[in-house]
Amino acid sequence: MAKKPPKTDPVQDAPQVGEAQHAAAGLSAIGHTLRVAERQMGVKRTALTLLRVNQKDGFDCPGCAWPEPDHRHAAEFCENGAKAVAEEATLRRVTPEFFAAHSVAELAERSGYWLGQQGRLTHPVHLAEGADHYEPVTWERAFDIIAEEISALSSPDESVFYTSGRTSNEAAFLYQLFARELGTNNLPDCSNMCHESSGSALGETIGVGKGSVLLEDLYRADLIIVAGQNPGTNHPRMLAALEKAKANGAKIISVNPLPEAGLERFRNPQTAKGLTSGTALTDLFLQIRIGGDQALFRLLNKLIVETDGAVDEEFVREHTHGYAEFAEAARDADWEETLAATGLSREEIDLALAMVLGSQRTIVCWAMGLTQHKHSVATIREVVNFLLLRGDIGRPGAGVCPVRGHSNVQGDRTMGIFERPAPAFLDALEAEFGFAPPREHGLDVVRAIRALRDGEAKVFFAMGGNFVSASPDTEVTEAAMRRARLTVHVSTKLNRSHVVTGARALILPTLGRTERDRQDGGEQFVTVEDSMGMVHASRGRLEPASPHLLSEPAIVCRLARRVLGAGSVVPWAEFERDYAAVRDRIGRVVPGFEDFNTRVAAPGGFALPHAPRDERRFPTATGKANFTAAPVEYPRVPEGRLLLQTLRSHDQYNTTIYGLDDRYRGIRNGRRVVLVHPEDARALGVADGSYVDLVGEWKDGVERRAPGFRVVVYPTARGCAAAYYPETNVLVPLDATADTSNTPASKSVIVRLEQSRTD
Repeated sequence: MAKKPPKTDPVQDAPQVGEAQHAAAGLSAIGHTLRVAERQMGVKRTALTLLRVNQKDGFDCPGCAWPEPDHRHAAEFCENGAKAVAEEATLRRVTPEFFAAHSVAELAERSGYWLGQQGRLTHPVHLAEGADHYEPVTWERAFDIIAEEISALSSPDESVFYTSGRTSNEAAFLYQLFARELGTNNLPDCSNMCHESSGSALGETIGVGKGSVLLEDLYRADLIIVAGQNPGTNHPRMLAALEKAKANGAKIISVNPLPEAGLERFRNPQTAKGLTSGTALTDLFLQIRIGGDQALFRLLNKLIVETDGAVDEEFVREHTHGYAEFAEAARDADWEETLAATGLSREEIDLALAMVLGSQRTIVCWAMGLTQHKHSVATIREVVNFLLLRGDIGRPGAGVCPVRGHSNVQGDRTMGIFERPAPAFLDALEAEFGFAPPREHGLDVVRAIRALRDGEAKVFFAMGGNFVSASPDTEVTEAAMRRARLTVHVSTKLNRSHVVTGARALILPTLGRTERDRQDGGEQFVTVEDSMGMVHASRGRLEPASPHLLSEPAIVCRLARRVLGAGSVVPWAEFERDYAAVRDRIGRVVPGFEDFNTRVAAPGGFALPHAPRDERRFPTATGKANFTAAPVEYPRVPEGRLLLQTLRSHDQYNTTIYGLDDRYRGIRNGRRVVLVHPEDARALGVADGSYVDLVGEWKDGVERRAPGFRVVVYPTARGCAAAYYPETNVLVPLDATADTSNTPASKSVIVRLEQSRTD
């Protein structure tokens, strides 16, 4: 039987710490999954719902973007995917009576965990200017309020339209279409905070800002390098692909500041072996210092260049540009500087080189550990250099593999959710719909926060997500949001962003992935694009949590009709009635989606074209894959300070907190912990179990403090520390961003530890 939500926030001031685990999944994961699902959904609903996750005739998991294999298991989901589904398909409800009982000020004192546990939103609600409580409002009045505030703007560019990675292709296409017909390119999205660095680097070097491998390529690889990524928690189904690659003979190098259970050993719950001993995955663990990855790959590139016969000279000659300048820079790589930047030994790097030279097909996978530093774009360019040297782009079993986080974050970008759209995309939009979209670049996440802070943006509309908790510099972000005239959030559940509001605020409840979507044209489905460019359908099967919910496409269409009025040239009513009409238009605007409706009807969907992978054709400015030669950078940390990375616990997905444990790291009943190497703790005079404030240090001189963190002595890389976000986002300066991509540098924050008053 499903259980009621917690009435009070759990106490988190005394986290319990035990032994870290050295294997992921297995029987314990099965048990934990079923307990969480039953608590939210009950036994019968759990069985009916989970068996439809990621099935060809079911719904796409609202969690990560890892692709599904062609052959699906009956249980084609992971522990954290099941948690995401359970939270969406929960039987708990947040009704108007809930908002009558709880003021916004009271809700603002609650944790994100408590807010999320209350259940599904059932009615649109409005916080009037000067009011203390949200109150129910009709959909018609909600759209009137938005129209009133937008019409009062002096320019459409005073509005911001944010997108979360949950949004479907159809909703994303309609959303950007509305914003551009309104007259703005202010379309920031969650990519700005995660893989923007990947897109920036790959677009420049290979001509496509996406990964170049399919799932089958992992099975054919000789060597897979997993850098700055923890798949055991963030993309658990990836472990099954790595296990299959290992069975086919692949070697795996993991490059990370922390040892992670999922990369040590995988106990696959779908196999008998997985329920006992499991499979060891990592052949070589390089415990790198935070931010040292560019230096590592640069030195490996030097050693490849200097090894006779190691460079694929034919590929380099026929398909690349800039090799001579790059090779000169690579030869200048210094062993001593690299050892200092990485914390690795010469022997470890020699072992890695031997594995690289012994591979004919190499894939490099990465995630936030590479993308959230000042020098992230240069780092990923160096990874591309590494693969180009050996001809490892455009051959089976080889390539770049940025592992995206949210389930349709890549698809949203493909659909045009981007503040800097390509001229060709705008040309196609104009030819199809007959209006002139704006050409001036809009605001990304960081610039949107600055605009809100400075009074230059007044209306903030979020299609999903938890913008306040996901963004850097929490105090600055919250103050910026409170300066807005109107904040609007399209959501399934409560989160922190709903209680940090503008003068007026709306929460618009929407259908989830798990739910049936019925429109006047009949029952609808939506589509998503996974991390490897596969597009497929998603069909909800549950009855909606409330009869008062609208789908995301319906919300956009009704909003557009109200705001743009009769002068709009877009058939919004037709699009709301039948999403097939939206897909027809996508097929005429977005390359690769031709004959969209027919192709997506095939079980499993279809792969988007990828010129470097499919043809070894590189649509860059030079017409070839580009070597680059950026100076090597890595963080320099003053004496007595640590370099902090923000990360997830195993009981969270992005900013959604499912529970207060991180069992793979041995932590229970609390999230305010900081992981510190024992030698660093000793040198800094802090004891295991003591409480410290984390105090950020940056060039602006502003004190940013996260108080009351329990010190956990842990085998991190020396000089490095780790703590969970969003609690530590307060330490990330708004202006500390990656060059080129402007992604917040959340993985390299210089901190000092001060004894806490909590101690």
